[in-house]
Amino acid sequence: MSAPDNTAVVDSGKRGWFTRFLDTVEFLGNLLPHPVTLFACFALAVVLGSGIAAYFDVSAIDPRPEGTAGRAADGVIRVVNLVSVEGLQRIVSNLVTNFTSFPPLGVVLVALLGVSIAEHSGLISAAMRGLVMGASKRMVTVTIVFAGIVSNTASELGYVVLIPMAAVIFHSLGRHPLAGLAAAFAGVSGGYSANLLIGTVDPLLAGFTQSAANLIDPNYTVSPDANWFFMFISTFFIAGLGAFVTEKIVEPKLGKYDPNEASIDLGKQQLDKLTQHEKRGLAWAGVAFVAIAVLLALSVVPEWGPLRHPQTGLIDGSPFLKGIVVFIFIGFAIPGFVYGRIVGSMKTDRDVINAMSKSISSMGLYIVLVFFAAQFVAFFGWSNLGSILAVKGATLLQDIGLTGPMLFVFFIAMCALVNLSLGSASAQWAIFAPIFVPMLMIVGYSPEVIQAAYRIGDSVTNLITPMMSYFGLILAVAARYKKDLGIGTLIATMLPYTLVFFVGWVTLFYLWVFVFGLPVGPGAPTYYQFGG
Repeated sequence: MSAPDNTAVVDSGKRGWFTRFLDTVEFLGNLLPHPVTLFACFALAVVLGSGIAAYFDVSAIDPRPEGTAGRAADGVIRVVNLVSVEGLQRIVSNLVTNFTSFPPLGVVLVALLGVSIAEHSGLISAAMRGLVMGASKRMVTVTIVFAGIVSNTASELGYVVLIPMAAVIFHSLGRHPLAGLAAAFAGVSGGYSANLLIGTVDPLLAGFTQSAANLIDPNYTVSPDANWFFMFISTFFIAGLGAFVTEKIVEPKLGKYDPNEASIDLGKQQLDKLTQHEKRGLAWAGVAFVAIAVLLALSVVPEWGPLRHPQTGLIDGSPFLKGIVVFIFIGFAIPGFVYGRIVGSMKTDRDVINAMSKSISSMGLYIVLVFFAAQFVAFFGWSNLGSILAVKGATLLQDIGLTGPMLFVFFIAMCALVNLSLGSASAQWAIFAPIFVPMLMIVGYSPEVIQAAYRIGDSVTNLITPMMSYFGLILAVAARYKKDLGIGTLIATMLPYTLVFFVGWVTLFYLWVFVFGLPVGPGAPTYYQFGG
């Protein structure tokens, strides 16, 4: 469908500064090449840049103490020229292993296999419908935002199922359907990083973070659950903020809904309630999940637990944390299959295999992206450009005195701004991580805390950027209820969520990390002693 006139956001009919700003964001975003092309260009730029930097003898003093692995004898970090015979040989010899050993690749695919079973059996969709449709009228707003946040475990399900469903629910309650759509959109996209469970995005980001941290500390590991504590509490926090914005700002501004504004026959809309079969399936899936949780607890809680580390117990280096992706797979696969058997959506092993195959077949673009991203990260590490940029950047921050917690306000704001034009969380972090993770580690902060801060910035502006991959879908759903709705109107509706989420989430981050000193995840330190 053709895009409606977006000047509806401006009352005077003229193009105000905000509309022009959004037009600029969309224009600049459209200038960017495809993320795959972007990483191919970045990889080539690193190779050529290493040659130029080596020619000019670019270097930095290594702040790590003597004896640290990877530290040069004279304590100077020099650029390694990849535009050389040795550089060419290294590139050709390691092109395949750069890809196959890239941390995010395997963990994401394994986690996806389990999630795909729960998704294709219908478990996640039924659980979402039961959660939202079972809420009281008083709690429906916060429940919809909450459901949107937890729906991120199953990739696009929140966009495709929950957002249209929320609009129908609000309309059925005599409320403005666009307020329901906005509430669900706020949870699904604005609360993208938060969740109760560890999903596929967690190992993806952790892999990039670990690769970046290894540029200066080869032995540092980042677990997929690195931000779980903070993101768990953020789920409830963002759900509350989203409900507040919906009921106190967005819904009053929208006013009473006029069905004549719709472009479809609203009388034909209906929601299918959970059948007795589905309820029974959910109950047995819940039993299966509890059984898995009990068995897992027996393997990690007692001192004799087989998944504990003999010296450090559960937290540091335990088999449980190292294999967390396996438990993500099991935690979704078994309940998903149990649900499928009860409702009849999965009768044989062939149905399970087909479900996993469908999800993996949809990951073709991701695999292509990872191939080029892996080359970029590897070349960046080999050339020492990342280490030199990190040292010089950290020195600049120290010189201007920007090393305290306030540093993260600027970092999160920068991530949020860049997210307006580069909407992919993985693509943006693949670019940012090799630069900012080592830089902020040198200043004294842990990779886990840096990653948690990035996830806030990456989430809050998803709601107002036309470059977000599902923005067109949201616009099309919204146009059902307001036929002359334009892109500017939708963004203006979502802007209060972005502003409130940014201020609230940054405040929560500051209090959680720096005031109360709480870890962002199991065994995740707040500070990093560089060279220690």
